[in-house]
Amino acid sequence: MFDAFRDDRRAIEGLPIRLVIALVIGVASLSVMMNMLTGIQGLSTTELDVRPEPEVIGPGSGSIELTVVGADGSAVADATVLVKAGSADLGSVETATTGEDGTARVSVTPTLRANQDEGTLVIEVKPPAGSGYVDRRGNTKVLVVRGEE
Repeated sequence: MFDAFRDDRRAIEGLPIRLVIALVIGVASLSVMMNMLTGIQGLSTTELDVRPEPEVIGPGSGSIELTVVGADGSAVADATVLVKAGSADLGSVETATTGEDGTARVSVTPTLRANQDEGTLVIEVKPPAGSGYVDRRGNTKVLVVRGEE
């Protein structure tokens, strides 16, 4: 019984026409769905950026104003900003939420080691829930320099 199938060299022309039509429609539908999913994912996310002010501070207590903007430069409200220790030490992770103008103020107390003249603080952004924003690229770091007190 299976010998007839094994010896049949007709390929697709030996299949029933309904099966061929279903196969062609299925492949076309899958292609359209994959293109739609790829297009939606590509259009639905916008990279965020942070603009710290000032970009250079000294060791000790200080305040940094962080402005979160989208790719077009527009302010992003309700984003959570985190300031973490980079090569400069920071007692804890400092967080703040941006207001309607896209800015948040964070108080930091960075320190440098005994023989370290400069270091950095790292800034991360957690986008507002359901906003379509992402923060995948590295943001501007705040430079901590001895002598800038």
